Amino acid sequence: MPIDGMNRGPAAAVLLASLLALSGCSSTIADMGMPADAPARQKDAGGYLPVHDLPPDRADPTIKPADQAKIEQELVAARERQTQASAQAGK
Repeated sequence: MPIDGMNRGPAAAVLLASLLALSGCSSTIADMGMPADAPARQKDAGGYLPVHDLPPDRADPTIKPADQAKIEQELVAARERQTQASAQAGK
């Protein structure tokens, strides 16, 4: 049956009422698929993340100076090999 001007108003009202009724269930529907071992949701969802809470500085460096020097030497050697290979390919 085509929707004409006479039936369009009540159809829109029924659609709006059903959308409003279903929107109240959105929080419970979102929790239905949660696993049992999932952490509980925070009550204050509008709070800001702690972006200024930084971890403490490390006591020791992440890479030891000897390892860092070795890596730098390997990178320099790789750069020299690449330069030589591109020079030979250009001839």
